[in-house]
Amino acid sequence: MPVIVFSQFAGTSLWFAGNAVVPDLIAELGLLESTVGYITMAVQAGFIIGTLVFAILNVADRISPVKVFLACSFLGAAFNGLTIFGGSFTEIMSARFLTGFFLAGIYPVGMKIASDWHKEGLGKALGYLVGALVIGTAFPHFLKFAGGDLPWRFVLISTSVISFSGGLTLFFTVSDGPYKGKAGSFRPSALFTLFRDKNFRSAAFGYFGHMWELYTFWAFVPVMLAYYVNISGVILNIPLWSFIIIGIGGISCAVGGHLSLKIGSKKVAFNSLLISGLCCLLIPFLFQAEVWLFIAFLMIWGIFVISDSPQFSAMVAGSADRSYVATGLTIVNSLGFAITIVSIQLVTLLWTSFEDGSIFWVMLAGPLFGLISVSKFKTKMGP
Repeated sequence: MPVIVFSQFAGTSLWFAGNAVVPDLIAELGLLESTVGYITMAVQAGFIIGTLVFAILNVADRISPVKVFLACSFLGAAFNGLTIFGGSFTEIMSARFLTGFFLAGIYPVGMKIASDWHKEGLGKALGYLVGALVIGTAFPHFLKFAGGDLPWRFVLISTSVISFSGGLTLFFTVSDGPYKGKAGSFRPSALFTLFRDKNFRSAAFGYFGHMWELYTFWAFVPVMLAYYVNISGVILNIPLWSFIIIGIGGISCAVGGHLSLKIGSKKVAFNSLLISGLCCLLIPFLFQAEVWLFIAFLMIWGIFVISDSPQFSAMVAGSADRSYVATGLTIVNSLGFAITIVSIQLVTLLWTSFEDGSIFWVMLAGPLFGLISVSKFKTKMGP
């Protein structure tokens, strides 16, 4: 499990590598301030297309998921590195899109590998795995902070090297798990069969509500911090605090995984959604608060905005036919990330037009929908 966790961290460090250097790209290429939304959207769109292709072809259920992970770690790293050579908005968007496409063979496939090794306690295992995703997502902000005066390209080169090293480490030390289901044949109708199960549908819809909020929050953490600095005049190290606020969720994923063994994945997911929804509701009023309170509030939000994610994945995996676990995880991921594009673009549009804290109430729709959906999930006896 430690190897899978490290490799997941390494591969997903590609995700926000572009976001961490957005100010530099804007300055060097003369791009618009809305570039932050477009760069995130490009990665998300690539991930969606990639997961759809992987799901329809049942790639990780028909081919060794460890080999799929290695190939995608290398290709994702390659296209992430090509962002350096982007001399125009179109070239940068293309590189970020293709990075996202191959992330489809890292994040959900990593969960598939974990599920193949853990028949029991999958919520705990995925807690560590999604925790690795969170820290990987935040890591480019840390590299930006740690790099100091180094060129912005340092962030992209470093994340590419880390990603490929993670794929190699996994390939040479981890085999396909003992609980790997019999490979499902190429059957696109499996997607519809999966959603006929009420529990699968409830878990998936809960995840969709969670995703409406999650990546919009992550994308706008630096924006929220910058907005607070402009209002208050307080000096903050935005890359460092972005890393801390996003990265702290990695700890809560692991803690939530342990809690799921005692109280069940459904309760962990429900309570996390409830608290993150309250944060959505309160955020407009916190921009006038003292700096310690504002930072503490964002850290609390960072803790609970993600701690439900591994539990939703565990609920999805546990509700899916064993021959189509990877397909189930991948299609739910794909649809969930499609939702993030709508949310991110909507908030980006409203923010660039009005720049008011109440705009973040748009994210509240996700937790509300998710709470209604997950409440319908029927748990087995015991946690």
